[in-house]
Amino acid sequence: MSPEEGPAQRRPALVLVGPPGSGKTTVGRVLARRIGVAFSDVDALIVERAGKPIAAMFTEDGEDAFRALEREVVAEALATTDGVLALGGGSVLAASTRERLRGHRVVLLWVGLADGIRRTGMSTARPLLAGVNPRATFKALLDARAPLYREVATVEVDTSRRSANQVARAVLVEVAQAHPGLLDDAVVQAAMEATPPHGTPRPGVDRHPAVDPLDVPTPVAGVPLPHPFVRQHP
Repeated sequence: MSPEEGPAQRRPALVLVGPPGSGKTTVGRVLARRIGVAFSDVDALIVERAGKPIAAMFTEDGEDAFRALEREVVAEALATTDGVLALGGGSVLAASTRERLRGHRVVLLWVGLADGIRRTGMSTARPLLAGVNPRATFKALLDARAPLYREVATVEVDTSRRSANQVARAVLVEVAQAHPGLLDDAVVQAAMEATPPHGTPRPGVDRHPAVDPLDVPTPVAGVPLPHPFVRQHP
């Protein structure tokens, strides 16, 4: 089978990248549901392939072995999935992966230090965040990876102090502007009608009972909104 035919013709509708705690999996599921496509998560695909948790891979096999498998799984997913695809937080560390992302519709979900720490809880399931000073570790991770995320992104949305539904709506609005014709007009219109300027939550909107912290809006009274809430990348 030639590269121009068969599964290689498929490509994700959207690829999500971002730091741990930015909500790639949670927001990805919401986006897939709103668009009406499948959702795939690279971390889940890796666990399925390896037959053990990512933390166990780091402990038993080492980070180099994990990254090699991650590069392989990402390459396959970019060539064979056609819905919303969420990459692992460290996927963009590989130059080969960043090159593969060229030409894709890549959404960077960003998160600030405080929200990232709150959401991840420095879980042992995230081996790179373990350590004596988790706050410093997370800040160093954000500082080191930010240029790499922005290198591949075509759209950037700040998820800080926002629910998954609020973030998903902002993503849909901005993707529609950055990539005209990709989304159905009805999907975009619904997102625009529910998204106030800069993503400011409206009273009574998005109060969701889900336990995931990204789905529970943090009160923003007296707190400056992220600016810009959304940024398109050239």
